[in-house]
Amino acid sequence: MGVLDHLPDFFDCSGGGSKHKKRKSLQTVEVKVRIDCEGCERKVKRALEGMKGVKQVVVERKANKVTVVGYVEPSKVVARVAHRTGKKAELWPYVPYDMVAHPYAPGVYDKKAPAGYVRNAEDPQVSQLARASSFEVRYTSLFLCFFFFNMVFG
Repeated sequence: MGVLDHLPDFFDCSGGGSKHKKRKSLQTVEVKVRIDCEGCERKVKRALEGMKGVKQVVVERKANKVTVVGYVEPSKVVARVAHRTGKKAELWPYVPYDMVAHPYAPGVYDKKAPAGYVRNAEDPQVSQLARASSFEVRYTSLFLCFFFFNMVFG
């Protein structure tokens, strides 16, 4: 090992080749933001259209929902809306009610949700509430048996 073997370490012109930037993938981010009027809608849309990597912004005022398509991170989209508009923003917490096993269970049903939607039960705290206990299943089955028995023989 001579001095010449160590020279490339001192004169590295690669520009930090070990620090590769991870390329973001194209994704759709849905955000819940309270939108009261056209002014609020315009404010939210402008805040997001100016963001780097955004390809499309769709605002649904009636559902209080903003859909962003682009090379963006969901957390940065939420932070941008909150910072630029001063409005409370969160990732879209709802799914269509037919995608949940028990849509009217406590913690899943949300009366503030748009029509046809319930809270996403993927959250571990909520999913525990959304599962029917064995006690409930037993009495529901008993009720259904009794109901059908009365229909057939009653």
